[in-house]
Amino acid sequence: MPRLQSRNAFANPEPQRPDPGLERALRRIVLAGALLVLAIPAARGSSPWLGALPLWLLAMPLASWWALHRFRLPRLQARTPANATRRRRRGAVQARRRGAPAVRAGIARAA
Repeated sequence: MPRLQSRNAFANPEPQRPDPGLERALRRIVLAGALLVLAIPAARGSSPWLGALPLWLLAMPLASWWALHRFRLPRLQARTPANATRRRRRGAVQARRRGAPAVRAGIARAA
């Protein structure tokens, strides 16, 4: 019986590159679908047999291209302002709230 090995991201730190031929084909399909949706108004509509055409011309090829890259998202570097990097003081007690102000007997409150 063959032994199955899991493809855990922690076990293999170097990510595998997708097939270049398949990536090139998907990139061309996405580009062609985007050009069709932008250039031809009928491609923005829907078909009784297929449904929404932009879904099949653009969204599905984009989803398969994303799946080819194992659903990785692009890395964005966090840009934080200089004052946002301050640490909270440890052991500080939360401020207590003040009580409601006392109502003076001589002043009537509006209803």
